[in-house]
Amino acid sequence: MTELYSSTPTAPSRRTTLRAAGGGTLLLGLGLAGCRSAVSEAEAPAGKAGAGPRRGGTVTVAVNSDFTPSLLFAQSGQSLQQRLIYNTLTRYDDELKPQPELATSWDYAEDGRSITLRLRTGVTFHDGRPFTADDVVFAVKNLQNPLRAAQLRATAAAVTGFEKRGDHELVLRLAHPVNNLFDLFEFMIITDRNSVEDAVTGKKLNGTGPFRLTRWSPGTGLSLTRNATYWQPDRPYLDGVELRVVPQADALLSSLRTGQSQLSFSVPGKNLAVVASTPELALSEYTTGGGAYYLGVNTTVAPLNDKTVRQALARAIDRERILKQVLGGYGLASATPWPKSSPAFTEAGRTHYTYDPGKARELLKSAGHTRLDLPLLHINLPGDTAVAEAIQYDLKQIGVQVTLQPTDPATAQKNLISQKMPGLWTMSHGFAQVQPSTLAVSAYPFNEAKNTSKFRSAAYTKIVREAWTTPGTGARANALRQQITDTLLDEAFIIDLVIRGAVQVSAKKLHGVALNKFSYLNLDDAYLAG
Repeated sequence: MTELYSSTPTAPSRRTTLRAAGGGTLLLGLGLAGCRSAVSEAEAPAGKAGAGPRRGGTVTVAVNSDFTPSLLFAQSGQSLQQRLIYNTLTRYDDELKPQPELATSWDYAEDGRSITLRLRTGVTFHDGRPFTADDVVFAVKNLQNPLRAAQLRATAAAVTGFEKRGDHELVLRLAHPVNNLFDLFEFMIITDRNSVEDAVTGKKLNGTGPFRLTRWSPGTGLSLTRNATYWQPDRPYLDGVELRVVPQADALLSSLRTGQSQLSFSVPGKNLAVVASTPELALSEYTTGGGAYYLGVNTTVAPLNDKTVRQALARAIDRERILKQVLGGYGLASATPWPKSSPAFTEAGRTHYTYDPGKARELLKSAGHTRLDLPLLHINLPGDTAVAEAIQYDLKQIGVQVTLQPTDPATAQKNLISQKMPGLWTMSHGFAQVQPSTLAVSAYPFNEAKNTSKFRSAAYTKIVREAWTTPGTGARANALRQQITDTLLDEAFIIDLVIRGAVQVSAKKLHGVALNKFSYLNLDDAYLAG
């Protein structure tokens, strides 16, 4: 066995983000570089001279949709609270090197068929029960359960054996090598095996994280209080966190400007200019592509079963206009899902479908169509509605009449998982910001085995499976990533529009906020000052 990493725990790192920053560093084929925390474009100093982290205070986070316990194990727009209540085994740093969390060090077998994890001692769940290797075994098996709808189920299912060496050492044996195991470790929250059924109904959320759940008021939000027995000494600094549901854009913005809320990731793009001009607020961008807006296509609905029609739609949408007018200029217009930090990114792929309504009309005509009438499902939140309306406008210019179908976030996510989408839908996806194979193996819109578009291709499956089990560096890995990109562009069953990492709006007195690769909020080091 070859030891990859062994270290004492470190606090989440920070570095200044630059818009559309590129250049990723690979770590033994396991990932790509990315920022874990955002810094505002004009960051305020941390309070008065000499001031540093201090204890106390409650932070209110304004969210635009409620916690959905049935989606606890699926990454979605309702996942923000995960890292507040639960820990994960590892987390990536800015260079995508796995860092310790509940796993303190690990040995990865040279053949990629097993990994030995050494687990943190002295950790307890919120109810006082000690954390042990049995909890990791349960966490993996829990994600293998199809009822959990976990996107990384395929990676969890690759774990076929468990060898406990006491309470705090565990060997995971794999059916075959995978190059995204640390994606799983950062995605997989460690939940209490004795109360998991209560967790998925919202009755009890028992984790090892920095905050304990004191109340969930459906439709209103979550109330969390400091975990006084947290395993990180002197953390968290905050006494509590309130996640408050504020679905209306104007009310959400007002809550931030008046100080009722101190943090949000839900401000629509058209309101970001107002934030930038508000002295008390800081605007920050996570540039490593934590998400992307896209147009999904149900390939079983005629005439969308014809890829020429799908390619026409891909050329009809003005991505740059959506970026500037709808998203406030934050993001990267792109026909592929990859952020610039991904080894799968190419400029040729990003610009493959440039805005060309004339060419789009020609493609439609060559497929025998001059007019189409199609439904377009979208989430009924202000930012998502604005994206849907922009798509509707652009498609109308080529003779495609679109009827909008506004849908609440939880229902939209469940339709995505169960493949119950109409001809067209628009949402945002993640998973392009980690190991590239994870997107095509795990994300619902792209999954080679069972995707929302109902697109199936033996060639696509073969490429994806090989990419998933091939070490992430080298010529072969690069060639496989390019083949995945080429397939996505040619088949156009998912039409990417704009790469969009989270945009953070926070009170300037709030410091130390971070997100992990799956947009789980980390407030271990957060504090109020100034």
